Amino acid sequence: FDGHSVVIDDEGTILARAPGFEEALLVVDVEPKEVIGRRLRDVRRRALAREREQVPPVEVIHVGTRAASSNGQKARGAVVPFVDELEQMRLALELGLHDYVDKNGFRDVVVGVSGGIDSAVTAALAAEALGSDRVHCVSMPSRYSSEATRTDARRLAESLGCSFQEIPIDSIVDACNAALAEAFSGTQPDLTEENIQARARGVLLMAQSNKFGWMLVATGNKSELSVGYATLYGDMAGGFALLKDVYKTDVFRLARYLNERAERELIPRSIIDRAPSAELRDNQLDEDSLPPYPKLDEVLEEYVEHDRTLEELSADGFDKEIVERAVSMIDRAEYKRRQAPPGVKLRPKAFGRDRRTPITNRWRG
Repeated sequence: FDGHSVVIDDEGTILARAPGFEEALLVVDVEPKEVIGRRLRDVRRRALAREREQVPPVEVIHVGTRAASSNGQKARGAVVPFVDELEQMRLALELGLHDYVDKNGFRDVVVGVSGGIDSAVTAALAAEALGSDRVHCVSMPSRYSSEATRTDARRLAESLGCSFQEIPIDSIVDACNAALAEAFSGTQPDLTEENIQARARGVLLMAQSNKFGWMLVATGNKSELSVGYATLYGDMAGGFALLKDVYKTDVFRLARYLNERAERELIPRSIIDRAPSAELRDNQLDEDSLPPYPKLDEVLEEYVEHDRTLEELSADGFDKEIVERAVSMIDRAEYKRRQAPPGVKLRPKAFGRDRRTPITNRWRG
């Protein structure tokens, strides 16, 4: 439960509000006689009172706050203000991960860090939620990984104070390709070979999870999950998907906010500034396969959370080609989302829990 419990009087005024995302006890004295007096003077309620059946008396229990609050002033002074959006996001993500890990009996977590923004934010939030000694960062570079991302993965772990391992995957990928060489003869390399890399990393991370009892935290975000830009049994592997309801643009905002809050480069600036890439082939960028994230996220929010149709979005001035492409990818990726790990709900409408659509159908309207 995210907190912010409220006490509201009979006129709809908030007398008190508890803090959010932390345990607290909110005790408020209210004076029933004042409410009764106001209702007796309200002519609209007199007719209702005459029609109402006799009700049993209600015992009034005073909980014994230090001072009487007959005028409501003391209660109103306990209205805890809402924090800003990014701080609420941080608190919700950290509380969700902390409680899920502890209540399910995990001691530590393991995160695959690539030198990219998603794994960096995931590791940073995990380190703050659980303590850096409980977070283990594993870098698994391939021949397509740049020296910059390899360096940044290590710098990130050092900045967070987490343990760090580097396990290259080229020998594993080469062994898989060799085993499949005869079966794949006469074909050209394509997405299949890229997914082998992602799944090799998933195998290594899950092996550490099994061996040491660490929970694997998946690092994919809502933008990627929306359009299916993720690999089943690869980067989607894990026990908890921390960022599954966080759009890519918000991941960048969170990264900058975490640095501002820490008053240092908690997440190396080069990670934030680098163009997103899965690094599964030479010179690959996410925007080779997806619309630019700012434009994509606008479409996702309107289509997924506000149930806007393709026609409505096009009429509102959205790029029709981007809308058609995004909507098609979203609808085709439902089967992947059904197999994603659980995560924290942040948005008004989250996949699965709030947005329920068939896994598949033959209608292609």
